[in-house]
Amino acid sequence: MSITIGTDDFVEPTVHTSPQGCYDTLTELESPVYVVRTPDSIGLSAGRPLDDADVVAAIGPLPAETLGSSAFRAHHGVKYAYMGGAMAGGIASEDYVIALARAGYLGSFGAAGLLPSRVESALQRFAAEIPGLPYAANLIHSPSEAELERAAVELFLRYEVRCVEASAFMDVTPNIVRYRVAGLERSADGWVLIKNRVIAKVSRAEVAEKFMRPAPEAMVAELVAAGLVTAEQAELAKLVPLADDITAEADSGGHTDRRPLTTLFPSLVRKRDQLRHELGLPFDVRVGAAGGLGTPTAAAAAFAMGADYIVTGSVNQSCLEAGTSSEVRHVLCQAGVADVEMAPAADMFELGVELQVLKKGTMFAMRAKRLYELYSAYPGLDALPADELAKLERQILRRTVDEVWQDVVEYFTRRDPDQLTRAAGDPKRKMALIFRWYLGMASRWAVVGDADRALDYQIWCGPAMGSFNEWVRGSYLAAAENRRVVDVARNLLAGAAFTTRVQQLALAGVRMSRGCTDYRPAPAEPELER
Repeated sequence: MSITIGTDDFVEPTVHTSPQGCYDTLTELESPVYVVRTPDSIGLSAGRPLDDADVVAAIGPLPAETLGSSAFRAHHGVKYAYMGGAMAGGIASEDYVIALARAGYLGSFGAAGLLPSRVESALQRFAAEIPGLPYAANLIHSPSEAELERAAVELFLRYEVRCVEASAFMDVTPNIVRYRVAGLERSADGWVLIKNRVIAKVSRAEVAEKFMRPAPEAMVAELVAAGLVTAEQAELAKLVPLADDITAEADSGGHTDRRPLTTLFPSLVRKRDQLRHELGLPFDVRVGAAGGLGTPTAAAAAFAMGADYIVTGSVNQSCLEAGTSSEVRHVLCQAGVADVEMAPAADMFELGVELQVLKKGTMFAMRAKRLYELYSAYPGLDALPADELAKLERQILRRTVDEVWQDVVEYFTRRDPDQLTRAAGDPKRKMALIFRWYLGMASRWAVVGDADRALDYQIWCGPAMGSFNEWVRGSYLAAAENRRVVDVARNLLAGAAFTTRVQQLALAGVRMSRGCTDYRPAPAEPELER
């Protein structure tokens, strides 16, 4: 029911009492909301009634661009406190980054695992297509391939990439320190200018602390001695934290400790506040939230905890801009919350590090775990029992180990020859490289949509994918062909603002039926698309 009361001079704003009317009022994020008592009921209005006595409660406007930290938005030059996180192997593709940058979001290119030539091609495209617009590139810690980490930093500095998303770091390395310190300058008034921004994605407070502190002085001194940074930059490095922003990575796809966001985030904020008091640095470190953010409710909860920004990952892999196959996108669109599992990681296989992958429709997790069991139990391939070797070649590799080794030699000859040198007299190391071939190819088969290896697809995925699918069911975003990263971002943020307004009213004692409190995805209005 809609009640309108008018006078000769002024038309009383419409008061909506139906669930749909209340829902529509709440979605007008640029307008305030008044809870108004009418002769028949209580309803919502986007306009202030003539008689304030009729107002039961009120909340202000809450546009999506006001969520999160204004300092984050200003520092990174974006409109929204929202980041499309990196997905390795170029899954967070050039199209992905460009679309987000043009719409006012921060996108991170998935440079991890790519050869330098491929990364350079992407950086050249960004320079040509989004000059002046902010974006990030992923720098992943690669303990088994340190040369790739160094080469990535060389490229980032050469192409003046102004923001790096550092991930999977267990400790800081000379490479990330070099990137940060090489971008420090002193302004004319003596202030420190930070040209190279770092967003560190972590899941442990002890790792976060390393990024919240200034770069280790001994490491900086070595860079000065090598001529990679200047003495003045070394002095400035003492005044700034290694990272501008720390992303609390909770239960996410890929590398994750699967910690709940509600326990991890407060822990990192507490550590940040302790160090702020201890160090007294002139720069504050912001803390964002990632992992499990697949619905407006989850995003609103992250902002309610105090997140300066949010980062999404898994949900974006099902979008058209993702650098993966249509087969993977359609599988992801069918995933449920529980359709994920941990499996050995290719880049840290020997350390026993695992990452989170999709288990629905693929046997990758089971097969990868079997490889790690064999690696742990035997000193080399020659020690495998004959029946185990036969099953390995027939069921998992589907090739002989000698054939796989030839591929490994060809691959690392181009990528990192030191790997082959280290394996030459070490049978266990050679076994690890052969097993890592399967882990690496499993990602490749998924990206290209190799139908013959569909059961071996490695698809990095967290439970947020399932919750997103549940939320969009029945909407235009349910279909894979309609999912675009900007649509996902826009709806998640608008929904987070909407959900926050619902909670603001609830705290004021106004509770509404479920029919008007559950935000539903909506296409962009035509004028916003032009």
